[in-house]
Amino acid sequence: MKFLIPILMGGVGVAGGVGANLYLAPSHEPEAAVECVAPAADAHAEMPEPTIQAEDLANREFVKMSSQFIVPVITEEKVGALMVMAIALEMEKGHTELVYEREPKLRDVFLQVMFDQATVGRFNGRFASTRNLEPLRDELRTVARQILGSHVMDVLITEIARQDV
Repeated sequence: MKFLIPILMGGVGVAGGVGANLYLAPSHEPEAAVECVAPAADAHAEMPEPTIQAEDLANREFVKMSSQFIVPVITEEKVGALMVMAIALEMEKGHTELVYEREPKLRDVFLQVMFDQATVGRFNGRFASTRNLEPLRDELRTVARQILGSHVMDVLITEIARQDV
């Protein structure tokens, strides 16, 4: 009788693992065939101009936030996962000190945006997809400009990871 409980617990664990694998496994549907076409001789003429010129990059600098952001993801009234993100700001050259002077306020508003995003489920499922990260970047850029002014060109998510608890 005392060996029955560990055997049942092992069976439940194996069943849960198999179920999670089936639920979280990527789709095995075949992808649509893509036709390969040789580039035309004047293909370079059709290429759009890059949106950022080399001169623009010379007038910008990247400021990495001093530490990572850790955001709890609440599921069923408890912490189900932790999101860890590293962020850098793309700034006009010469405004690095402004970021460090206002970093406590900046971290506060960034965390509030990330908590709001976690609340609406932005960090569930495919959290690193463009569909999920673009709205987050947009909101972070908006609040960064409220704190730092128009010197903020963009907010870059340089690292992102999810640790299930």
